[in-house]
Amino acid sequence: MSAFNKFDVFSLNVLSALENFTAHSYKVMLTDVAPVRTNTIKSNITEIAAGNGYTAGGGVSAVSLADAAGVTTASAGPVTFTASGGSIATWRYAVIYNATTNNLVGWYDYGAEVIITATNSGGASFATGLLTLG
Repeated sequence: MSAFNKFDVFSLNVLSALENFTAHSYKVMLTDVAPVRTNTIKSNITEIAAGNGYTAGGGVSAVSLADAAGVTTASAGPVTFTASGGSIATWRYAVIYNATTNNLVGWYDYGAEVIITATNSGGASFATGLLTLG
């Protein structure tokens, strides 16, 4: 998996107080169409079809804040999808967005298409934080 890719608008949204990591809900949705840095809202992304264990809008990701010696990091928790009744549609990109405002945060490129077959689980796990301020 590649590093976190930030949408250009995310920094502006943070500094404009449009992101609230403790009060807003954040989700991860899956797509097989490469996101573009200049995308701004959820509807700019072509999401995979809902069904077989994948719900439209994706799954909720728990966002946590950690502070160490004056450096604060916002991190997204993993999201798991379990295929049932068939395979979940093929995807390559996991897009994080603010489900409260529909503002885009960033995405991960898994480097190749991913398919979660019936009765199996898979999803998005994030190795790096969404934002670090220090």
